[in-house]
This record gives sequence, C-alpha cells and structure tokens, in this order.
Amino acid sequence: MRKLVILVFLSIHCIVNAQNLLTPDKIYGRLFHDVQMSGIFKDRKTFPDCVPKKDPAAIVRDYLKIVNNPNIRFSLELFVQTNFELPPVPATNYASKEKDIELHIKNLWTVLKRQSDQQIPGSSLLPLPYPYIVPGGRFREIYYWDSYFTMLGLKQSGEFQTLENMVKNFAYLIDTYGHIPNGNRTYYLSRSQPPFFALMIDLLAAVKGDSVYVNYLPQMEREYLFWMDGNNRLQPGKAFRRVVKLKDNTILNRYYDDSTGPRQESYREDIETAIKSKRNKAEMYRHLRAAAESGWDFSSRWLSDNKNLVTIETTNIIPVDLNCLLYKLELNIARAQKMTGNEAASNDYRNKANRRLSAIDKYCWSSTINFYTDYNIRTLKPTNTITPAGMYPFCLFESKPDYMSLLARRAGRTLSQILLKEGGVLAGTQTTGQQWDAPNGWAPLQLMTVWGLDRCGQKELARTIATRWTTLNRNVFARTGKLMEKYDIINSGLEAGGGEYEGQDGFGWTNGVYLALNVLLAPS
Repeated sequence: MRKLVILVFLSIHCIVNAQNLLTPDKIYGRLFHDVQMSGIFKDRKTFPDCVPKKDPAAIVRDYLKIVNNPNIRFSLELFVQTNFELPPVPATNYASKEKDIELHIKNLWTVLKRQSDQQIPGSSLLPLPYPYIVPGGRFREIYYWDSYFTMLGLKQSGEFQTLENMVKNFAYLIDTYGHIPNGNRTYYLSRSQPPFFALMIDLLAAVKGDSVYVNYLPQMEREYLFWMDGNNRLQPGKAFRRVVKLKDNTILNRYYDDSTGPRQESYREDIETAIKSKRNKAEMYRHLRAAAESGWDFSSRWLSDNKNLVTIETTNIIPVDLNCLLYKLELNIARAQKMTGNEAASNDYRNKANRRLSAIDKYCWSSTINFYTDYNIRTLKPTNTITPAGMYPFCLFESKPDYMSLLARRAGRTLSQILLKEGGVLAGTQTTGQQWDAPNGWAPLQLMTVWGLDRCGQKELARTIATRWTTLNRNVFARTGKLMEKYDIINSGLEAGGGEYEGQDGFGWTNGVYLALNVLLAPS
C-alpha cells in the first residue's frame, strides 16, 4: 500500500511538472497564431521547432508593438527569420553511394543519432540525457512507438549501447513527466503513443538479462498508472481520460489527449478541419489529438463514415492494439513483481492481464469477419474495420495457444483476401486520402502482422508478407538510394502519399523492421 501511495505521489508530481512547461502557443500567443495561419512555412511543424535568438517575452513585446501600429509595414517572415533560429532543413539526401542496403542502414544509424540534449531557453525540445535515434526528415526528436521498431534494427546491428540509451531516455521521460510523450517536445506532452515500453524492456532483457525487468519495474508501474488514471472511480458506461468502463464493469482503454486545442504542429490544418466539420471545436480537436496519440494519424479506423476526416471520433473507439499492448505491460509488471518476491502484486497484475485478454476476445473478435477489430462505445458494436491492428493479439497473448492458432488460420484467410497486396499488407481497406489507409503500407504494421502469423503457426503466410515487404524496400532503394517512412504497396513505382506532410526518408522504423524481417527470412 505504501508503495502505491508513493507511485501516486510521483505521478501527481510529474503531472504538475509537465503542466508547468509552456508550449509555443502559450509562449508566443498572437505571434504563434499569426505565423501558423499565415502559410509562410509549408510545414506547420517548423515554427514550433524554432529556437528564439533572444528572450521570448521580448520577442512578443516587439511583435505586439509592430502589429498593433497601423503605421508600420513589416514582413512577418522577415520578423521570424530575424528573431528565431529555424530548425535545420530536413536532409533528403540520405541516398548513399552504398549499393548494399544493409550497409546503408548501418551508416544511417550515425546519420540519425542525436547526442544528449542541452536545455535551450524558449525551445520546445525536452532535453534527453542519453544519445538517441530520430526517425529522419522532419522528425527531429525521439518518437515513442517509432523507437521500438528502430530498436529492433539496433539489436540486429549490434548497437546495444544505443538500444540501452533509448530505454534509459524513455525511463527518464516517465520519471520526469509521468508518461512517455508522443515525442520529446513540449507540445507533445499532453499525449503519449502506443505503449511499447514493455516490449522495449523485452528487447533490452534479451541483451542484458532478466534483471532488466526489475530495474525498470518502477517505470513500468508509473506508465501503467498514466494509462489507467481514473479507473477506480468510473461508473459503468462512462469514460475518463484513457479509461473506459463498459456497462458490464469491463475496464478497457482508449486513446485520448489532455488538451482540447489544435495541435501545435498541425495548427492550421486542425482549425480548418474543425471549421469544416461544423462540430464542437474542442471535441474535434480532442478526437484529432487522440488519433495522433494512436500513431495512426489519420486512418479510417477513427472515422464514423470510414471516409471523411470531419467524422472523426477517436475517443469513442476502444482500439484492439492499444489494449493488447497494455495487456503486455500488465504481464511484464507481473513478471517483475514475481522476481522481487512480491507474489501478491504479481498475481494481481496477472489477473488484470487475464481479465483484459478475455475482454479483448469478447469485444474485439468478430466471428462475422474472422478478425480482431476495434469496438465503438457510442454504437456499442465492433467497428468491423479490418486493419493490421487486429494482428496484435497473435503477437502478445500468452494463453490458449491452440485457440489462438485456430483464430490465426481464420484471420490469415481474411487478411490474404483483403489486406495482402504486391508489396505487403495495407494499412486499411479504404482509400480516403489519409496516410494510414490504402494504398499505403507501413513498416510497423508489416512487423506485427508477420510476428503474429509466424508465432501462431501461419509461417508460410508470414514469410510471404515478409518477402514482399523487404523486396519492395530493396526495389525502392535500388531506384532512389533511400528507405522511406511509408510505401505504396499496390503500385511500387509510385511514392506513398496522403497525410499532412510529404514523404520522409531516413527512416528509423523502416530500417529496423527490414533488418528484423531479414532474420526471419534467413535460411535456417
């Protein structure tokens, strides 16, 4: 009991710490709004990442004097360039002279590595104490769920110290802010991302031994408190933050965001979407932000009509993949508690995991489509949206192996008929113009699909998907010298599109997944 009180106290301290950090819109006020709405930067992430050349308060005072004086004509773009250091232009020349893709990836770890950060007044960057790998392109900071897939590649490359440094950085973020934010920027603090920390611990334990589970037990417990905040006081049929209690008292989780304003990095886009929707703006912003927490920003998974962004309802969705990841976190905490000799706590967390597994089976398995899908708490029905998110149970469920093998055969047939294409598996079946829908495929979705199928006995299909994806990666690399964030898997000759920004190269999780799948495909 005393330990729980301490954890709750630390969580409250972290929340207060996070709330004391001002985001760019709070620091710069009207200046921030004017810049983001002006269009002087094509990428709305540019200005939030700028570093002031002098005291931010002085910059704001200067701006207000100018903008409020009708006799002064000035250039907003020139004002920004005079008062701010713009972030480095994303390198799009990751194309290298190496013709060997694995040598290219090995060299990229150096290109994508950032050293430990220093605090810079007025910067949105949250300093990290250890070196880390960024995804690439416009993504100049660490990202939560990206990093797990990147770390798969670091492990295969023998970059064990960098892998451990990544885990240490995430533990530091949990200790400092109470959770792992979307990325290490102040404007990402109001949300997290798919909770892969437990799987990162598995990766590190494979290198350093099982003592890793005990070493990071406090951070796993704190992350769990973040996701489960409010579960003890919820009434049936209600939701609070990231927790949902269904009418039968089942506890599951959803994506959320603690802010109800437009995202800093997509400020103008969010405002325009909210206006177009003619819905409550705060409600719209929360749904958009919650989708950003999911990592799938944006996908037809979150759209009530499966087509148009203005119908987004992310916080009404219980995502199957999120709940599988929290199931894994519960299991890892149970394992670590048992290692410390705390059998009671271990049994408690294992029971929580077992209840969650049963709930996922009850609410997310669809016998109609033979696939795991999301559940809508507004309609009280499964969404029946077929995406690779439905493969997470096959990766992570630890009980009923024969039953999971049976379901995997059924799910494999559904996947082969609907999602499998020339270059791998689709992010979704709908063509919406959003980047997490057809015709796009993404490295993390290939990895989870292949892992789940291989683990549950569908090895031939797993190898087929792995072969198609890695072949696509090699073909695009041979043509461009680059590894991309996402790919068009229906027509490999086209660049993947959709979303709020141009295609990025680098690319952390593509590199990691390519190396991991090559291990599966290697001759035994």
